[in-house]
Amino acid sequence: MNGSINIISIDDLNVDQADQELARLAAILGQANHDYHSADTPALDDATFDTLKRRNAAIEVRFPDLKRDDSPTELVGAKPSDGFQKVTHSKRMLSLGNAFMDDDVFEFDARVRKFLGFSDSDGLEYTAEPKIDGLSLSLRYENGELVQAATRGDGEIGENVTLNSKTIADIPHRIENAPTIFEVRGEVYMSTQDFTALNNRQLEAGAKPFANPRNAAAGSLRQLDSAITKSRPLRFFAYAWGEISSSFAPTQSGAMAQLKSFGFQVNDLTKIRQSPTDLIAHYQLIKELRPTLGYDIDGVVYKVDDLELQKRLGFRSTTPRWAIAHKFPAELAWTRLNDIEIQVGRTGALSPVARLAPVTVGGVVVSNATLHNEDYIAGRRGDGAFIREGRDVRVGDWVQVYRAGDVIPKIKDVDISKRDANTAPFSFPEVCPECGSTAVRDDGDVVRRCTGGLICPAQATERLKHFVGRTAFDIDGLGAKQVEQFYADGWIKTPADIFTLKDRYSTGLQQLKNREGWGDKSADKLFSAIEYKRKIPLRRLLFALGIRHVGDASAGLIAGHYGSWALLEHALTSANIGDGPEWDALLSIDGVGSVMATSLIVAFHNDAERASIDSLVGHLDVLNAVQIENVDSPVVGKVIVFTGTMNRMSRAEAKARAEALGAKVSGSISAKTDLLIAGPGAGSKATKAISLGIETIDEDAWLALIDGL
Repeated sequence: MNGSINIISIDDLNVDQADQELARLAAILGQANHDYHSADTPALDDATFDTLKRRNAAIEVRFPDLKRDDSPTELVGAKPSDGFQKVTHSKRMLSLGNAFMDDDVFEFDARVRKFLGFSDSDGLEYTAEPKIDGLSLSLRYENGELVQAATRGDGEIGENVTLNSKTIADIPHRIENAPTIFEVRGEVYMSTQDFTALNNRQLEAGAKPFANPRNAAAGSLRQLDSAITKSRPLRFFAYAWGEISSSFAPTQSGAMAQLKSFGFQVNDLTKIRQSPTDLIAHYQLIKELRPTLGYDIDGVVYKVDDLELQKRLGFRSTTPRWAIAHKFPAELAWTRLNDIEIQVGRTGALSPVARLAPVTVGGVVVSNATLHNEDYIAGRRGDGAFIREGRDVRVGDWVQVYRAGDVIPKIKDVDISKRDANTAPFSFPEVCPECGSTAVRDDGDVVRRCTGGLICPAQATERLKHFVGRTAFDIDGLGAKQVEQFYADGWIKTPADIFTLKDRYSTGLQQLKNREGWGDKSADKLFSAIEYKRKIPLRRLLFALGIRHVGDASAGLIAGHYGSWALLEHALTSANIGDGPEWDALLSIDGVGSVMATSLIVAFHNDAERASIDSLVGHLDVLNAVQIENVDSPVVGKVIVFTGTMNRMSRAEAKARAEALGAKVSGSISAKTDLLIAGPGAGSKATKAISLGIETIDEDAWLALIDGL
């Protein structure tokens, strides 16, 4: 990624923003689960994944009615690949809850004791073992014979990798004196030494090297040709079990000793500890030993040792109550800062980006990092207080990089002892690098912004991308890639140009059809999609304009207050900043403050901006917020909820269509809900609707209901 994500504090989220954020997080974490568990090509390091998952969980706690059917908090792993026979686990393979700070370990102990009714003085022992960064595997033995091996998959259904697993030396084909049915669970991994040797062989053969040992192990185990797996140096640590026909030990530690006696490798660093303080001490020891272990770990797992107590504690939906993973903090790495580039965003913000000598951080190769703003580069905050003890960042510096809390990497520190004496402090530009316009920094703002507006190509393209975004015009076939292409060709410079594209290129239409990636059908489909979007609700139009500080939720509030484009346009044209009845009317809208009100008025009083807006609106039929397009529609005034997958139109389009027909679209089921449209994958919302007696229909019935409207 080349730019940072604007992440709003959870405490500042409104309902619409929370709903959008949960959708964003579900998409990111769902893709990350697929990349990690199915594709063996993770794009997020563990620390970033954990941070985003914690953010998702915190939002769900604050807004429980917005919890999605595909919530990341309810998912384990990812769906198995189609390349392998599927295996249904007799007992689910669950994930673990996470601890990130010492306080979390004390809280874990307190929760366990409270659940069991133990006092602080009651004896309670735990095991502590390294958390191996590999691929989870379940081995099923019947009468001592290995009959099946399966990956975790999504926790319920995994992949049959029996033949491949039998090529791993650490996995015995037969065990003696074990229960008749015995599922051993553990982690397939590759030592760092074997990983280096494998990558050297890959390079010598002209093949692509693996990113890290975990990828190499997962990719090797999940080969369709077991001969390839056999050629790879895979190892296996056993640490748990699934279905068993009879108990084989009274404690977790005793079970580990039994597994070792059966011929499995168990981790020698697994120890019994009596208190949270002792657990943390062992965690620190393993953390210190981590670089010397010869295999990758990403934390330490604590488990209640007594198996009867484990049974009493039981499970939550996806995690056991009796275990927790104490994760290591985000990894850090040092590398060279080769350059600082300035990128210009939709609102004209000049954002500095560090171009780095590529370095691996948390299993991901990093070559770019955000530098936030000019104060951050200079080693200070906006209020003048020091950052990094006042050390500035310069091109050529040796910098420390980390990935935590956001997708884009960040610069944590700089080693000035390695700085070239001839380097000069970075001079932040006072003119826009894209258009040459003056770049100004308003009082109290940490960001410097280009004043070029629509004459700035960077702002223009970013605004166009925003304009066609999912919660704006959402034009099928016109995404960010196409916007960049059409802008570079001079076909689209302003939003209005989108709606004159076909007329202006009656001969150019053939040009479009002849371009790479386009044909008769795709070109015709694009122009049909543009025609369809000429009719647009006032809320979506206002948001699509990309006016600074005006988000989707606030656009809805403003549209609801004025009702029509004519009234909104008249009010903003007549308004004066800081004074007058129109200013007071703006501030009377719940959620609109002086900063947002000022942005709206400035946009409508800027000659170039206003000309662009007027030109656009001339091509549209803007639907009033209070006078919907069809008062005879069957959903006027009804509260509607969409859940599951929509196959014939996007969720955003379905929502917009319902709103245009006078319905109120909600993200959660309640007694006020009138209608649920449930697609494939509908879960808890459909169940709740049934319990409340709410009418439920599928997508086909929904389209039939609004047909012709």
